[in-house]
Amino acid sequence: MYLGSHMSIAGGLHKAFARIRAVDGTALQIFTRNQRQWKIPPLEERDIALFREEWRAWGDYPVAAHDSYLINLASPKEDAAAKSSAAFAEELRRCEALGVSWLVTHPGSHLGAGVEAGIERYVQRLDRTIEASDTENVTVLLETTAGQGTNLGSRFEELGEMIRASRHRDRLGVCYDTCHTFAAGYDIRTPEAYAATFAEFDRIVGLERIRFFHLNDSKTELGERKDRHEHIGQGAIGLEGFRSLMNDPRFREVGMSLETDKEEDLEDDRRNLAVLRGLVQND
Repeated sequence: MYLGSHMSIAGGLHKAFARIRAVDGTALQIFTRNQRQWKIPPLEERDIALFREEWRAWGDYPVAAHDSYLINLASPKEDAAAKSSAAFAEELRRCEALGVSWLVTHPGSHLGAGVEAGIERYVQRLDRTIEASDTENVTVLLETTAGQGTNLGSRFEELGEMIRASRHRDRLGVCYDTCHTFAAGYDIRTPEAYAATFAEFDRIVGLERIRFFHLNDSKTELGERKDRHEHIGQGAIGLEGFRSLMNDPRFREVGMSLETDKEEDLEDDRRNLAVLRGLVQND
């Protein structure tokens, strides 16, 4: 299985590979720049070359990028939407230059305009931004969300509607976050609940759309609509939910990344990955 973590790019984009190798990870998620700022510095050819060289040395493993949390393509505020579109187009270009196939994004917030209006705005702007980016090889992964506030994407129906309404369905997939979906009310704590949740996802969206996972336990209970990540097995989901996921053959080739808290020594990542690997049943 492809198991890894979100890693810092402090010191250079290529430094993320040394960090993922330090925890024996075989999947990686990064930000391609400082995600707390609107200003995006240009990618230098040297940065791209170092990134690709370190990736080759690490191995033929999946890498996903996450866009900035500032981006909101569903905003009813035109100035904020324009900044978001420009930033997201640049995120797509950076991924294409680096050879990263997956760009994970939150579907945005309607900010009181309503779910339907938010989805309509989101899809229209997403389509225009994909076209404006002049990219071809990056798949946008709509991340499942917890349902806090006016955030879109907490219901499978919302994700399905976004994908169906887009002119670029062939470039859209889903990043399934275990904490977020649990917080949104989708249970996976027992084999029966796990089967029912993914059967529902398959019916509404299609399992083939899942191209990446975020593996996080939840500090809050089922359906509380709060995004609070916990270490694997120490939260409300518990080990059995992750055992079902770790042994689901349908996702054996899909990259899976931790997004749990950690210190610079990465011991928390090592421990969480060891727990997940310990749940895998040998064939």
